Amino acid sequence: MEIIHDKLKNIKAFVFDVDGVMTEGSVFATEDGQFLRTFNIKDGYAIQHANKLNYPIAIISGGNSQGIIKRFQALGLSDIHVGQQHKKAAFESFLSKYNLSPSEILYMGDDMPDYELLKLVGLATCPQDAAKDIKSICHYISPLNGGKGCVRDVLEMTLKIQDKWWNNHTHVW
Repeated sequence: MEIIHDKLKNIKAFVFDVDGVMTEGSVFATEDGQFLRTFNIKDGYAIQHANKLNYPIAIISGGNSQGIIKRFQALGLSDIHVGQQHKKAAFESFLSKYNLSPSEILYMGDDMPDYELLKLVGLATCPQDAAKDIKSICHYISPLNGGKGCVRDVLEMTLKIQDKWWNNHTHVW
């Protein structure tokens, strides 16, 4: 765990997948073809908290819906990349925009489309219920499943290690 703490000290930005990370991985299809997801409110709190502290945060998802975009816009994010069949281009654009190196990124993904980026970043993380091949390459596996607070887990841990969790923004939404 000491190695993880050292890596957390160097994190300057976060990148997250959506389905299976922010959600349980279930998608409800309505009769008119809309796909509905549920998101964990504690993950949302931690995202907006880190965003207020000026951490760059990107969402890179293969899913493509207005619901995803609106959810993360409501949390103050602007780097929302949906419909990404190949996530690397969006990731490289994010790095360039903020002048970051991959070693300064914490990435959380849960399945094979995340594999390439997880191999590039400074801290590869996943939910407890991630695919076996993904778990095998991650530096940290959250004890929480996707959609059950795993995003809050890594954000809170990072901000606490960097002594930024408790501040004037902690007790407001």
